[in-house]
Amino acid sequence: MIQFVRRNLLIFFRDKASVFFSLLSVFIIIGLYFLFLGDLLVKGLEGEGMTGVRYLMDSWIMAGLLSVTPITTVLGALGIMIGDKEYGLSKDFSASPIKRSKLTCGYILSAAVISFILTLFTLVLAEIYIIYNGGELLSFEALWKVLALIILQILSSGFILFLVVSFMKTASAFGALSTVLGTLIGFLTGIYIPIGNLPASVQTVVKVFPPAHIGMLLRKIMMEQAEKITFAGVPREFVDAFRFELGVSFKIGNTVINPAISILYLVIVTIIFFLLAVWRLSRKDN
Repeated sequence: MIQFVRRNLLIFFRDKASVFFSLLSVFIIIGLYFLFLGDLLVKGLEGEGMTGVRYLMDSWIMAGLLSVTPITTVLGALGIMIGDKEYGLSKDFSASPIKRSKLTCGYILSAAVISFILTLFTLVLAEIYIIYNGGELLSFEALWKVLALIILQILSSGFILFLVVSFMKTASAFGALSTVLGTLIGFLTGIYIPIGNLPASVQTVVKVFPPAHIGMLLRKIMMEQAEKITFAGVPREFVDAFRFELGVSFKIGNTVINPAISILYLVIVTIIFFLLAVWRLSRKDN
């Protein structure tokens, strides 16, 4: 299986287009932040006489970016499986001595490795960008928390996307999925439009969407130090309203969602879709 994973890694990284399109949503988000979102959000808070606003908002957008990258990169890596199906290589693999379970695990493992590498690369660039604009490097403790959440995001999105992609047979269907997901992901994680500005019904959808919880948790960690600078002496009510508006905290009804609840929810979702992936693997038409 290790050789199969290595083969998938080589195929993916040799195809520069695959790497580019896996990160396309990331480039779009960065571009929108540079052109529109950044200045709008920063000027709004600076108008209140606050300091360190650029550091705060850079941390906000980069946390959102890190919640999106594992999803798009996992999906891009799973394109190898679709290519193998379309060109008949899957049948050749099935005829080989390699068990189908090992082939499936090879696709999932290679997708996870690819996603982790590209997300780690994005994290390094995000930290460089924050520091360049006058921010601070994440502490060692915060960094490990961020990495743990990235791994959780890769696992949860990996099993969900594998289950969806396993029903696809052609590159055109896979391309349609990539386009739709790439378009919606920025909205569903509260990056293009802050969650607090969305209609109540859409906010509910966002709060059910598992990756949005990763985005919320990453924002809490990456914005913690910046919040201490920007909101020093600011009334608690204003800080809470800001967090709900920007998706740093979630609230259902009058109840604020505890981070532990979000993590538990993500673990449950991961387990459910892992079991569904195993069920899908057991079917002969897979």
